[in-house]
Amino acid sequence: MVMVQLRGPGDDGGFEVASFNVNGIRAARRRGFGDWLAHRGPEVVAIQELRCGAADVGGFPGYHAAYDVGSIPGRNGVAVLTRVEPVAVRSWDVTPPVARGLGEFATEGRYLEVDLADRPLTVASLYLPKGGLPADLQKPGSMREKPDGGAKHARKMRFLAAFARELDRNRRAALRAGREFLLVGDLNIAHREHDVTNWRPARKMEGFLPEEREWFGSIIGPRRLIDVVRRLHGDRPGPLTWWSWAGESFTKDVGWRIDHQLATPGLARRARSVRVDKEPAADRRLSDHAPLVVRYAEA
Repeated sequence: MVMVQLRGPGDDGGFEVASFNVNGIRAARRRGFGDWLAHRGPEVVAIQELRCGAADVGGFPGYHAAYDVGSIPGRNGVAVLTRVEPVAVRSWDVTPPVARGLGEFATEGRYLEVDLADRPLTVASLYLPKGGLPADLQKPGSMREKPDGGAKHARKMRFLAAFARELDRNRRAALRAGREFLLVGDLNIAHREHDVTNWRPARKMEGFLPEEREWFGSIIGPRRLIDVVRRLHGDRPGPLTWWSWAGESFTKDVGWRIDHQLATPGLARRARSVRVDKEPAADRRLSDHAPLVVRYAEA
């Protein structure tokens, strides 16, 4: 596995948080997920797209697992693995979201947060809807899927509008409780031009549409959440976290950065290094995503 590692000043220990869309935990295990987990051993691992029922999630040696598989067979599902059992776990299937508009998504296995027992930190794992194109950009014959009149795009935008309110509420609740807050996961949005290899044509693709990028910009800021990967990496291309299964995208490193770690300012200041565990060859991939791992200094 190739490790793309980017260090910040004073990288002197601390703890690691990984975000990994496994694109099916059973398939990822067959490809070597267990070996990756044992070798890297992050203190916290947020997983997206379990894509299985609760009985098939399985165990994770050395970790306590909190998860929400959702109610759609073979779709979605999020988890957070921790070395120490968390003091609290909140998922939408047990504790429905408060923000109006999220009810239709509450049983889909898209959001889970835990309060760590060994650090004053709340970690949330999010799998945001992929969405689709608005009706005016849908052209029959040039799409992999059948045109839907913009229905999937509209659904994603409803989620974004409602989730922004829920996210703000959860962030503030964590801070009031004396905890930092960290949102990690597959947001299915690339924010800036540096986040997409071929960004010009991507402007008319789902995940890089102007309205999606504007939403992403609205949830981050110096007093809200910080994009810690961009802060460490600087104003330059990458680091990429997703490559299509098709063609030679992986081999040629033509991809997107849609996996993120967004931290409250106090935690963001303690971000020391980031790495993307990209496999050395296409036939050794664990998923169409690669694990995104950030090291944070202790408080």
